Amino acid sequence: MTDANPTSQPHRSMWLLWLVLFVGLPAMVSAWEARVPPGRPRPEAVAAARLTRPATPPPAVAPVEVYALERDQARAFNAAIPFSRLPNPAARPFLFSGSPIDLARATDCLAAAQLYEAGDDAVGERAVAQVVLNRVRHPAFPKTVCGVVFQGQERATGCQFTFTCDGALARTPTQAAWERARDIARAALAGKVYKPVGYATHYHTDWVVPYWSGSLDKITSVGTHLFFRWRGWWGTPPAFRRAGESGEPLVQRIARLSAAHQGDPDAPAGLSPPALTGGTLADLAARPQQAIGADSLGRTMAGVRLIAIAPGARSFLVELGRAISPDSWPTMAQTFCAGRPECRIMAWRAGTAPGGLPLSGDQMESMAFAYIHNSATGLQRSLWNCFQTPRGNKDECMLQRNPRAAAPPPPAAAPELAGVRRKERFEVVKIAPPSPAVTAPAQP
Repeated sequence: MTDANPTSQPHRSMWLLWLVLFVGLPAMVSAWEARVPPGRPRPEAVAAARLTRPATPPPAVAPVEVYALERDQARAFNAAIPFSRLPNPAARPFLFSGSPIDLARATDCLAAAQLYEAGDDAVGERAVAQVVLNRVRHPAFPKTVCGVVFQGQERATGCQFTFTCDGALARTPTQAAWERARDIARAALAGKVYKPVGYATHYHTDWVVPYWSGSLDKITSVGTHLFFRWRGWWGTPPAFRRAGESGEPLVQRIARLSAAHQGDPDAPAGLSPPALTGGTLADLAARPQQAIGADSLGRTMAGVRLIAIAPGARSFLVELGRAISPDSWPTMAQTFCAGRPECRIMAWRAGTAPGGLPLSGDQMESMAFAYIHNSATGLQRSLWNCFQTPRGNKDECMLQRNPRAAAPPPPAAAPELAGVRRKERFEVVKIAPPSPAVTAPAQP
């Protein structure tokens, strides 16, 4: 038996094993980590597609349909989809350029989408507003704000925004929530951008899985909503260059919330409805300020009559019809003031309105409602004469200088009592003066 030589060379098969361990295995791991999932284009192909506009038309906008998954299953599915690593630039500011009546309609359509889709949540509403305006700019969608919001509303299912076809519009928001939504909408239409969602054109809650979610890039989340954009060139900033068109359609489905959407839905887009022509408030709001003159006074809109315009065309005197609810007065005023940098509405109930200017002190005190709007400072306030229309919030009450002028009428007379005769007037009873006393003559 011979001793083993400790300095002998390792077998050539050992060299091969070491080569596999130290060279081949890391290469295999790297290749595995860099693999492209089935059905996904390679990164270089994605980058090339984002730089070149395709010859094909924009992607088709499919109705919203979801997989039949339990809520927890949907959340697990959505969580497994990674967020895109591609850049997510902020959208460019959107500056609405339509007429005042178009602006009033666009504002209320956008506010409705925000409020019914995101609830009374300012952050969620801003995200929804940004998606709507991104769609207005994209050639795959309608060209107006109201057109985008109510796209597919005629279908029982498959509308683009579910609130337009699932019965949600039957719920009435609070006045405070509606005004907050309109403020957010006005800011978005004036150029305010919600940066986190970038150029997203789609979103859904994390407990549903739409059929289209696997074909778009997931870019961010806001609360329980996930936001997506199209892949390739159609999801890049150059694809969002289309300008919105004027002529916002009239949507009667939100007419109870918006005076701008009251009228005939068959009227030409962008024009005052036939029932509102000839100097109505909606028509006056759509006309240049310098065109409003004395020939426009005295006309009516659903019982609202414009009485006078103060010098400078910033203050407007209005008579309110008896059929108009006090809660709808702010909407009427906002519709008229839309597009005006400064605006003030002074309104009286029917039968108490002044004949014109100037106003007396008693006429000021009997005013039923006032609205003030200043776009430069963001001031927007509605005030009621709380002697005439009590309000739960005292901050909504006008300051009264002479309460007697605005005091409610005296209470009705007390009812008749059985068996008791009621006197219609005071009776004056004359009492004869006492006869002068006769003094007996003094005895001599």
